[in-house]
Amino acid sequence: MASVILGTAGHIDHGKTALVRALTGTDTDRLKEEKARGITIELGFAELAPEGRPHLGVVDVPGHEAFVRAMVAGAAGMDVVLLVVAADEGVMPQTREHLAIVQLLAVPELVIAVTKCDLVEAEWLELIDSDIGDVLSTTPYAGAPRVLTSATAGIGLDELLDAVSDAASRVRSSDVEDLVRLPLDRVFTIQGTGTVGTGTLWSGAIEPGAKVRLLPADLDARVRSLQVHGRDAERAEVGDRAAVALTGEGGDRERVARGAVLVADPSWTPSWMLTTRIRMIRDTAWTLEHNQRVHVHHGTAEVLARCALLESEPLSAGDTGWVQLRLEEPLVARAGDRLVIRAYSPVTTIGGGAIAEPAPPKRNRLAVHQRRQLEKVLDGSSEDRIAAVLGLAGWAGVSASRLPLLTGASPSVCEDALEVVIDRGALRAGTRVVSAEIRGEAEKQILESVDAGHREDSLRVAVPLARVRAGFPEWAPSELADAMIGVLCDSGALERADGGVRRAGFQPELTLDQKAASDRLYRELSKDGLAAPTVDDLPDELTGRPDFWPLMRHLETTGRVTLIADGLYVACEEISSAVARIRDALAGRDGLGPADFREVLPVSRKHLIPLLNYFDGAGVTLRQAEGRSVPGS
Repeated sequence: MASVILGTAGHIDHGKTALVRALTGTDTDRLKEEKARGITIELGFAELAPEGRPHLGVVDVPGHEAFVRAMVAGAAGMDVVLLVVAADEGVMPQTREHLAIVQLLAVPELVIAVTKCDLVEAEWLELIDSDIGDVLSTTPYAGAPRVLTSATAGIGLDELLDAVSDAASRVRSSDVEDLVRLPLDRVFTIQGTGTVGTGTLWSGAIEPGAKVRLLPADLDARVRSLQVHGRDAERAEVGDRAAVALTGEGGDRERVARGAVLVADPSWTPSWMLTTRIRMIRDTAWTLEHNQRVHVHHGTAEVLARCALLESEPLSAGDTGWVQLRLEEPLVARAGDRLVIRAYSPVTTIGGGAIAEPAPPKRNRLAVHQRRQLEKVLDGSSEDRIAAVLGLAGWAGVSASRLPLLTGASPSVCEDALEVVIDRGALRAGTRVVSAEIRGEAEKQILESVDAGHREDSLRVAVPLARVRAGFPEWAPSELADAMIGVLCDSGALERADGGVRRAGFQPELTLDQKAASDRLYRELSKDGLAAPTVDDLPDELTGRPDFWPLMRHLETTGRVTLIADGLYVACEEISSAVARIRDALAGRDGLGPADFREVLPVSRKHLIPLLNYFDGAGVTLRQAEGRSVPGS
């Protein structure tokens, strides 16, 4: 059974670690300093596997305000939060801050454990319960279960386990076939094993021997061995607490630290900007101003960033708005990820939210349609998210392999949803996809280019593909024009001809003047048989016409003349007659020289050599070192 991550939250010394120890039998305070000071400093981990109930990986977080950074790293990826409130103290500052962080990270389930209930009277417990209710009333967790407990006396542990198990059963299961992502919260060296990274597997599944990368440093590595919840394992799945022994570049302890992310798919890339929908917490005294510097907590990483407000007004307590974070160090993010922002100084939590664009273009302000599309990326169905991502990408389109990162959906979900979006009008162009709107614009552009080509050169059988492609923006996928041309040909709007495309049924039409000129050109080119004049020898009143070359091309494409060499055209019937004479007189003979052919083709050397080169290319004659031969019939 895939693990559900249960995390603690709450004020220092409210009994989080003692409660975890009572439930799991594991003391999550492993450091000497933690033992000596009696407080949790770093993240602690345990396993809770009650028979017949969801398997829980437990993350115990520090409660002291000095260690909120570690708390956020632990809270990222939690499915259920156990909010601990001591009965003898009640709601305290870190209770509120931790609850705000849990809400900003959109943890789906919350259970409240009121600890040390054996130390106070019943009337006091009623007051504490009322305070907790007031704090939760403005959050999504207003109806969360509350359990009275005492870790030392063993009170309420079974009831708490029931409440936690019920909450865990409501957590939506994750797709183990999703992209692998393991944010590392600890990196250390074990003699004989090498570099080991630990973390909670956010998505996907991983096995020993897998080839992986460590981002953002982009270090290749291989999984040498694997442990899940402290035991050797052949596979870790989403939600598991994993320890991964690494070899290769990613096994360099000097280059890998907490905050690094282990991935397997090549589509993952670090980003220096994130487009986010930020919500300020209700009780903050801070206002988020344009270009303000903040701490950004994402997964197990913390970086500094500048806030580019994409809407005109600063954000105050309780406000929600769009902000592009310009990061001072890159992060490895995915659409739908949650993050927390804290003030630069003094460091305190002021807000957080969701990532809509993990690798955005630089934005200064949002147009109305862009805001709508960003909202759909976060709140829409899988199909809506893909359509919105394509809409934001415009002519550039999106690589289909990047859709799981740009939408937050698993590859299989994206694959199915993409087919629906394509049925609704989007278009595949090689490995990329463009929106239905761009498809419409591309269709309009191609048809206008073809129509303009027909108008500009009405005698041309087809418009060259290069002319059609030239109308697209340079950042459009190179395959887009050909993909759209294919669609238009399949639909019958266009047809292929002469290496280009034309409107279906289009035929070159000559005006009376052009027909007269064309007939005269043909007479000039055919009156001397194979010894046709070159273009330079034609009358000036013909070669000086602005439509001279279109007329020549028309004669060629209608099968009246053949281009023999540069500037030399010969009537097709003369060429056919010459081929017949060559084969009748010379078939089966080898070592033939120009003189042998001149007996069959009575022309001067000026015309003979170009004609023989043409016949070589057409396969009528074969040119060899000892002369030409004429294959037998």
